[in-house]
Amino acid sequence: MIDMCANFKPLTLDQLKQLNLPAITFDYMDEVYPGYKLPLLFKSNSGLEWREVMFGLVPKWATDLDIAKKTYNARNETLLQKASFYDSMRKCQFGVIPVTEFYEAKYIDGKPQRWCVRRKDHQAFYIAALYEICKIDDKIVRSASMITMDAIDHPMMREFHEPGDIKRSVIVIPHEHLDEWLSLKNPDIQKFVEGFPVEEFECAFVPKKVITKQTPQLNIFD
Repeated sequence: MIDMCANFKPLTLDQLKQLNLPAITFDYMDEVYPGYKLPLLFKSNSGLEWREVMFGLVPKWATDLDIAKKTYNARNETLLQKASFYDSMRKCQFGVIPVTEFYEAKYIDGKPQRWCVRRKDHQAFYIAALYEICKIDDKIVRSASMITMDAIDHPMMREFHEPGDIKRSVIVIPHEHLDEWLSLKNPDIQKFVEGFPVEEFECAFVPKKVITKQTPQLNIFD
């Protein structure tokens, strides 16, 4: 099984302002891994809103949070077939995870190296997500997974992961289609399942670094 996009950098405060998004009123880490909290953007009756969610969807029937270690990615082909994602998909609980860059393994001389994928213009971009709200031991748990697609024919993403004919990529929602995605009331998402435009993105070798913490609410007016 291909484990992809298990680590990413959320959007920065400058990127948030650039996209004219609402203020984020909670802390989040500079880099996110499964089980970490992250900012999810979705659309309510009041407009665009942020929610602090766990990276790794926790379905309503779960009895603990361990499942998040296995559900941080959700294959678009089987969303209505997997018990973990079925209810969220049927209810069209779609959101996006805005990121600065995400990290993948590229094999060089048979050894994995950590590479990043990011926009050339350094804007944040939106990764399609499915979210859920459940209760475990009387505690409300909000969580989300990134939705992925086959990438065997994608010029950039086919270069990542272990050698073989199974390649995956997150689904990137173009800025101009954000509202359409967040307003979707039909679980048929096929029109959004397409590889991101390579000419707008770049990849680079990025050694692992020490993780620090951001406090967006303290700096939003800087």
